[in-house]
Amino acid sequence: MSDESRAAFFDGTAEHYDDDTFHAAVAEALVEPLPDAPGLVLDVATGTGFAAYAALRLKPARVLAVDLSPAMVARAEAKAPAQDPDGRIEWCVGPAVPMPVEDHSADVVLCASSLHFLGAAAFADWLRVLKPGGRLAFSVVSGTRFKPSGPFAEFVPKDITFPTDEAGAAALAQGFVDVTARTFTVEGSDRVRSVFLVHATAP
Repeated sequence: MSDESRAAFFDGTAEHYDDDTFHAAVAEALVEPLPDAPGLVLDVATGTGFAAYAALRLKPARVLAVDLSPAMVARAEAKAPAQDPDGRIEWCVGPAVPMPVEDHSADVVLCASSLHFLGAAAFADWLRVLKPGGRLAFSVVSGTRFKPSGPFAEFVPKDITFPTDEAGAAALAQGFVDVTARTFTVEGSDRVRSVFLVHATAP
């Protein structure tokens, strides 16, 4: 499937994406344990910017947030006057894999609620962009709960097996060290939602 088709699909979901507060909760939980004052933070497949804005609490020198969908990035950037008055976040429309940065230039890579659209190629790129000792934080859906169907299923790569437990989630971070995984659950009024949060370090 072409990047244009993917972009058009996500453009169509951008208007109401922020209505789902679960994505914001996941982003906040991913950022919470990360060290303060990183240099460059990369937000991979930023969507409407939840993880990029959450990363500002770390007081980074710079955040680069990339997404294929122009409509998603536009909605993210529209929040900047209120949420990023210092202008630390740079917004970029384009493929998030590979990220448009030099090798071993990033201190942190974030990927919230997006790995199931990126596939296995993301991990090699994250190893490429992270400095030795740089931190990776990503969420991943449960293979038990995640059952894509219809047109949505066409956007899910076939080269990644979604984990059913924390050990399986941690095992996705091949090539990384000090890998931890935990289940993150939010109980809503109508349903219980959960993902795995994985944190790891580049060797």
